[in-house]
Amino acid sequence: MGDFAQNGAIATLHDFGTRTTEELESELSVFSGYRPMELILPSLYSELEGDALGHIVEEISKTSYLGHIVIGLDRADRDQYEHAYSFFSRLKTPFSLLWNDGPRLRAIQNELEDKGLAPTEPGKGRNVWYCIGFTNARGKADAVALHDCDVLTYDRRMLARLFYPMANPAFQFEFCKGYYPRVADGKMNGRVNRLLVSPLLMAMEQVLGPSDYISFMRSFRYPLAGEFSFRRSLIPELRIPSDWGLEVGILSEMQRNQASNRICQVDLAETYDHK
Repeated sequence: MGDFAQNGAIATLHDFGTRTTEELESELSVFSGYRPMELILPSLYSELEGDALGHIVEEISKTSYLGHIVIGLDRADRDQYEHAYSFFSRLKTPFSLLWNDGPRLRAIQNELEDKGLAPTEPGKGRNVWYCIGFTNARGKADAVALHDCDVLTYDRRMLARLFYPMANPAFQFEFCKGYYPRVADGKMNGRVNRLLVSPLLMAMEQVLGPSDYISFMRSFRYPLAGEFSFRRSLIPELRIPSDWGLEVGILSEMQRNQASNRICQVDLAETYDHK
């Protein structure tokens, strides 16, 4: 039986298979005229050599509704940066490649460190911190989405469903979190969520009693998912975690700043696997 339950403090947008990818993309192309969309891709250089990213680029290249793509590149020297630029040049959408280990971004990092403002831990959090800042400085997007670059089961329907709640003007959502079953190759994955995060939240509720924060966090089917979308207007009040707690930290910021009826989660895929 297909799942259609609405549990918890936020809306759940299920995928009942009644809309084709082409239908969603056609509507997104219309919405892009008044809600411009930009995609953020935080990436390690090593992911260019993996099995997932080449296919992700091919799938994104089949879309026509994106206005710009911001790619954050970590752990790359100059030759690797130049190779990465050539690699991403296959994209049909204009893109910016932020070379986090390059001299210009290192100079910005040093200046921010002198003022006590720099993110201190290298990794995905710092990468996303700079990418979101760059996207806000560009000032052209209305809807922004972010996903990882190691998704082996990626297809462009995931991207369409991730953007749709932010782009559709009939919806009032300001933040959307993706979810999916962590099942692939005949086995269950997602051990950290199944064996740590979910039991920990349950234990906290039992020990500490009812809490709006715990209820909010337990509403998400997969709180550690790396895929989310949001309205750019949220960025100025968003304390973006720049360390290894990005996914949970972003949700905590949403609970602090936003009404629950402005937040949703969306079913992105029937199966999901990453490296």
